[in-house]
Amino acid sequence: MKKIILLAFAFHSFLVSAQEYEYKLVTCVESIVPSGLGRSRMIDVQDKRNFKDFTSAHSEGRNKSDRSDIRVENFEETKLLNFYNLGGIRFENIAANDALISSKINSLATEGWELMQLVSAVESDAGSNDGQGIYISRIIFKRKKQ
Repeated sequence: MKKIILLAFAFHSFLVSAQEYEYKLVTCVESIVPSGLGRSRMIDVQDKRNFKDFTSAHSEGRNKSDRSDIRVENFEETKLLNFYNLGGIRFENIAANDALISSKINSLATEGWELMQLVSAVESDAGSNDGQGIYISRIIFKRKKQ
């Protein structure tokens, strides 16, 4: 009987001490379009969405979710500088973007968000007349649910 009580207590302690987290993504889109014609932004969504509201199983047929219901209009948009201008690559712009992104990370850290992971990619068609491209970074944070 003692073992059962101890086991139950240990299991209860484990459940109580288990931490639940919430997650947040900040997306940085930095233009690599020559001549500075692109748009670069840091996006931090403020609205919440439940993916289940817009998900269907293939056995149920076609997903009938309305795209306008998925769109989010409540987000912070921080202007970033493009990597290129008419003179070519601008290292000052990269440094300025780094300062803004670091500021955002530090601000979120003071709110209790912990930097968990950073995922980045470059997209470009790389054809002979390639004038398109973006560098995208998704910064993933977590904190204990409040």
